[in-house]
Amino acid sequence: MTATLAARPAVAHRDRNVLCWLAAYTSSMIGDSVYYIALSWAAVQAGSPSQAGLVMAVSAVPRALLMLGGGVLADRIGPRGVVIGSDAVRCVAVLAVAALLFLSTPGLWPLAVLALVFGIVDAVFMPAVGALPARVTTRDQLARVQGMRGLAVRFASVVGGPLGGLGVAVGGAAAAFGLAGLLIAVSVPLLIAVRVRELPADDKEHRRGSTAWRDLLAGLAYIRRHRVLAPLMLAITLGDLGFVGPLNVGLTLLADERGWGPSGMGWVLAGFGVGAGAASLLLTVRGRLPRAGQLAGCAIITGSVAIGALAFVPGVAAAAGVALLVGLLAGLSGAICGALMQTQADPAYLGRVTAVAGLVSLGLAPLSMPLSAAAIGIWGSGPVFVVSAAVCGLSGVIALCVPGLRRVELPQ
Repeated sequence: MTATLAARPAVAHRDRNVLCWLAAYTSSMIGDSVYYIALSWAAVQAGSPSQAGLVMAVSAVPRALLMLGGGVLADRIGPRGVVIGSDAVRCVAVLAVAALLFLSTPGLWPLAVLALVFGIVDAVFMPAVGALPARVTTRDQLARVQGMRGLAVRFASVVGGPLGGLGVAVGGAAAAFGLAGLLIAVSVPLLIAVRVRELPADDKEHRRGSTAWRDLLAGLAYIRRHRVLAPLMLAITLGDLGFVGPLNVGLTLLADERGWGPSGMGWVLAGFGVGAGAASLLLTVRGRLPRAGQLAGCAIITGSVAIGALAFVPGVAAAAGVALLVGLLAGLSGAICGALMQTQADPAYLGRVTAVAGLVSLGLAPLSMPLSAAAIGIWGSGPVFVVSAAVCGLSGVIALCVPGLRRVELPQ
C-alpha cells in the first residue's frame, strides 16, 4: 500500500518526510560511490587494464538505451515503487557478487554481469529519482529540495571514496562490495517510510488506456511544446557537452601538461567541489532565487569564461581558485536548471522529462570526453578549453535570448 502525503508539509529542511527521503537518497549515493571503487579494484585485479575498462563501461550502454523507457515506467507506475524496487535489486546483486568473491575467484564475468545489471537498473532508477521530489513536497519547496539533493551528492562523493578505499584495504573487493550493498539496503526501509502525493484522478484515467510507446511519444511532444522545458533541455544539452570534457579527462591532461601532478589536480577538483557545494547550500537555505532564468543564463556565461581561463592560469593555487569559481557558477546554474525542470514539468510527465535530461547527461555528454582527449593531444589544452567554453556559453545565450526561459521564476 502506498503511503500518501495529504497535509501541506513544513519547510523542506524541517520536514521529516523530506529528510527521510534525503537520508535514503544519501545512503544510496554513498553505496554507489563505494560500489564503483569496489568494481574498478576488482576488475583491475581480475584482468588487464583494457579488460577492466570494458567492465567499467558495460553499464553505460543499457543505461543510455533504456533511459527513456525508464522515464515512462516511472510515470506509469509511480516513482516511489520504482526507486524502492531498483534499490532492492541493486542491493541483492551487489551482495551476491560480494559473497561470490568471498567464496571463490570467479574472474571477470560476474563483475561484467553486475555492471550490466546496474546499467539496466540505473535506466529506471534515475528518472524515478528525478520524479520523486514532486510527490514528496509542495511545489514551492522543490528548489530547496534540489539544493538539498546537490548537497547529498557532494557529501556522497566525499565520504564514498574513503569508505570504498577502507573496505578494499580491510577485506578486499568482497568487503567493499558488501559495504556497498549494506549502504544501499539502508535506503529501502527509509523509502518505504516516505509518504508521497498521488496524481490527480484525471491524470490516472488519461494514462490508463495508453501504451508505453504512446506515453513516450506524448512525453517527448510535451517537452517540445513547452515554452520553458524545450529551451531548457537545449540549454542543458549544450552546457553538458561543453562542461563534461574539460572538467573530466581535460583536467587530468591539463594537470599532466602543466606538471601539477596528482596532488595539484586534487586541489583543483577540491576547489570545484567546494564551489558546487556552496551553490547547493545557497539554494537549500534560500529556497528561491529571484529571476531564476536570467540568473541561470548569467551564471552559465560567466562560468564559461572561467572554464576557458582555467587552461591559462599560471599555477595550482590560481587554478584551484578558478575551479572554485567554476564550481560555484556551474553548481548554481545546474541547481537552478534542475529546480526549473522540477517546478515547470507536470508531475505526471516528470519521469519522462527527467529521463530526457538524464539521457543527455549520461548518454551524449560523455561522448565529449574521448573527443576532448584527442583534441588536446593534437592542439593542446588551451584551444580545446576555449572551444568547450564557447559551447557551454551558448547554453547561457539560449537562457537569456528565449523569452519563456529568461523570464521564468521559481515558485514562492
